[in-house]
Amino acid sequence: MQQKIIGYHLDEEHHWVAELDCGHFQHVRHNPPWTVRLWVTTVASRQQKLDMVLSCKKCDVAAPPDSIG
Repeated sequence: MQQKIIGYHLDEEHHWVAELDCGHFQHVRHNPPWTVRLWVTTVASRQQKLDMVLSCKKCDVAAPPDSIG
């Protein structure tokens, strides 16, 4: 299911996690050469990606919302 990014936070390993409008979280790592997402490396570029749509696999399986903590 397609969901919009509404915010971000860092996980315990300092990887960026997108907070989706459905209540689920999804990692958006910049981990070259496997995953290149330069936009996660600066505040300005992350802000530009707010409202970008990601495919939420947790919605597809009706998982409960995530929480920080």
